[in-house]
Amino acid sequence: MQQPQGFIDASHPTLVYKLHKAPHGLKQAPRAWFSSFSSFLLSCGFISSHCNSSLFVKKTAASITILLIYVDDILLTASDTSYITTLIHQMHGAFAMKELGLLNYFLSISVSSSSMGYFLSQHKYVSELLVKAGMAECKPYSSPMSFKSTSSSPNDNLACSNPSLYRSIVGGLQYLTITRPDLAFAVNFACQFMHQPLVRHFAMVKRLLRYLKGTLGYGLQFSPGPLTLHAFSDSDWAGNSLDRRSTTGFCVFLGPNLVSWSTKKQPTVARSSTEAEYRALAHTAAELSWLGMLLSNLHYFSSSPTLWCDNISAISLSSNLVFHARTKHIEVDYHYVRERVAAKQLTICHIPTSDQVADIFTNPLSISCFKYL
Repeated sequence: MQQPQGFIDASHPTLVYKLHKAPHGLKQAPRAWFSSFSSFLLSCGFISSHCNSSLFVKKTAASITILLIYVDDILLTASDTSYITTLIHQMHGAFAMKELGLLNYFLSISVSSSSMGYFLSQHKYVSELLVKAGMAECKPYSSPMSFKSTSSSPNDNLACSNPSLYRSIVGGLQYLTITRPDLAFAVNFACQFMHQPLVRHFAMVKRLLRYLKGTLGYGLQFSPGPLTLHAFSDSDWAGNSLDRRSTTGFCVFLGPNLVSWSTKKQPTVARSSTEAEYRALAHTAAELSWLGMLLSNLHYFSSSPTLWCDNISAISLSSNLVFHARTKHIEVDYHYVRERVAAKQLTICHIPTSDQVADIFTNPLSISCFKYL
């Protein structure tokens, strides 16, 4: 064993920690708790979801009950409110539990309800993060990331004087992307320099914090509407100047509500923009497939989802075998999207680049374009 790069103690470079016992009790305690609680739910008629082992559903002819557990925090909802009272009484009889009432705060996420639906935000978490970074009184900025690379000074390439603070802030920003999809690309980019951050990387993070200062009230709105799945898929091409890899970005909507999004650097270098976009289509198709199964676990069956892409060649590749000769280098698993299209389980449509919502997950954008998307 050796100390990892970026965390080496200069005074004791050869020493490592030996763990005698898990700091918060036995390592198997969470597993034992989940096993006991899930067994109790199964005895009450619940069924564990195949898509998410923490999700339990009970469906009867008259009602449906949904329970989600995260370690020892539980969310419970049902179409029959009387059964909620009955189930809570049964849980109190089997476990030492505390009822907190209607949902308003969960895992640092604030939940407010109104006639428009539910609004999820992390404004308190953002305020604490700004204080931690010493930027509680900073001036706000209009976008999280610079659209054009500016001329750098010699100091920009120096090592960050406090790399631990950089890692701590960026780690906090990662959790913030749960309710702030507008931060996904910038945070993903900042995470790529955790091992050895430079002065210019810390300056980029400070700009991101200034953007947060001006958008404390941002979050996710969930409103009633038709429960149909549709998604936007996009990719840049060789956008990373260090390794020339492309970035995949997608966002999935359930009706008018954004429910899933991702920014991720592709594992290999794409030889063309078509290949990069096609890989992004495959990842998005897999996410749509998973969400479709999750909805079926909740006893809701939606129609074939629509996937929007701004690359005509990638769309053609997903449904036309003629392109095979020019795409032999693409891994077989990425042709999963072609199987979905052939089985009519997925419809891929073209959308102009100017209206491609997923572009926000793959590129730093101008302020006007960022606000529009």
